[in-house]
Amino acid sequence: MLRWIFGGREDQSCLEKSPVLCIGEEQPKNCFTELQVLKGHFDIVRFLVQIDDFRCASAGDDGLVLVWNIETGERLQELRGHSQQITAITTFTCNDEVTPHTCLITASSDRSLSLWDPDSGNRVQTISDLQSSVKCLLVLERLSVWVSGGDELCLWNKDFQLQCQRQKQSDTGVTALIELPKNCLAAAVDKEIVIYRLTVSADSSALLDEIHRLSEHQDQIRALINVNDGLFASGSHAGELILWDSITWSNLAYEHILWEESSARTQTEIRLGAPKPSEMSVQHLSTNGNLVLAAVGCGLYVYDVVSKTVVAYRRAAHNSDILHTMLLSDSKLMSCSEDGSVRLWEIQDLPLPAEPASAGFFGMWNFGRSGKQSGPQSKKVLDIPNLRTLELTGDLIGHSGGVQMFISFEERGLVTCSTDHLLILWKNGERQSRLRSLALFQKLEENGGL
Repeated sequence: MLRWIFGGREDQSCLEKSPVLCIGEEQPKNCFTELQVLKGHFDIVRFLVQIDDFRCASAGDDGLVLVWNIETGERLQELRGHSQQITAITTFTCNDEVTPHTCLITASSDRSLSLWDPDSGNRVQTISDLQSSVKCLLVLERLSVWVSGGDELCLWNKDFQLQCQRQKQSDTGVTALIELPKNCLAAAVDKEIVIYRLTVSADSSALLDEIHRLSEHQDQIRALINVNDGLFASGSHAGELILWDSITWSNLAYEHILWEESSARTQTEIRLGAPKPSEMSVQHLSTNGNLVLAAVGCGLYVYDVVSKTVVAYRRAAHNSDILHTMLLSDSKLMSCSEDGSVRLWEIQDLPLPAEPASAGFFGMWNFGRSGKQSGPQSKKVLDIPNLRTLELTGDLIGHSGGVQMFISFEERGLVTCSTDHLLILWKNGERQSRLRSLALFQKLEENGGL
């Protein structure tokens, strides 16, 4: 149904595309049977952000920000101004005298920040000559402020005026930011999570004060997300996943991937030899409030935050590192990878008793233990009750380079971006057929029939 159609890739057999897992062309649970290629970038496209129900913006290494209509695939605006690659992008609600509307904030390696109006394509504000590049952005809509993280942590008001600046505290700087309750925020800084409290004074000036540090991780933190109102989660380069209380910042659950060397000789899913560092790294985290989906190397891991148990896993979900994930529901999820594929998954009941987790995706996990790993663990088989299987239900193959991320517009479609400089708009074929039939019927009515 869908082939490698762009960028000169040879048509590949199932064995070449995945030594462990493949799916045939008949994919009855895959609704994305139509695609539209969106061209406009001339370098790697790394970021996608949803503006509203019908528009998204893309940005990447060419310094361009392009605004798209996802119903038609039309390029609506081309935002030019940055001279180097975009390093972060987010939406920001601008309140004018008429009505609030969504703007875009972008950060670039040219050490500047810009505020854009995606309706007109105009650059509304610019901050230049920063001390370093910004790696992440966080908008606190309720307080009408926003935060930029990099070598420094900076707090800005809605008029782009600097309110507070925290100096560099590590070689890596701030790599991720999330908002926490009670006017707090969490910043990932190397192996630590630093908690700041935001104070807004009567004259509308604001300050950020460091109040706590969480030092449970043993390696650099790669992902940081809010799970729900009471929980947030972090994942590290060493394969650690920690659940935290959003109010007390206490460690509620600590899970650590351990490589089961003996399984490599007996299990076909485990590749021979020692794993590369990236094979154990938590590349991305996503959640729907009940489950946490972790991309660990080329594998997927689904974790229930209430029972603190594994729901399902897939040791080799892609051929290469997974870069982005999304939980569509408690039973359906998506992932994309450096191998150029976007995959749809479904959590299903196992037809037979589950294999021990140590023979599958992660080698061995220690479940339900709080606190830091204290030393080498003896290898043993763990039986995980109620474990379900993660089944591949769709494979979207169209990009010729690594798929960096995707955003879902639900029934309207899915947008992916890649190192091949392209965006692809994936559409539900049945819905598109109905829309075309409706449009034809309306046109016939307007013309008085045939």
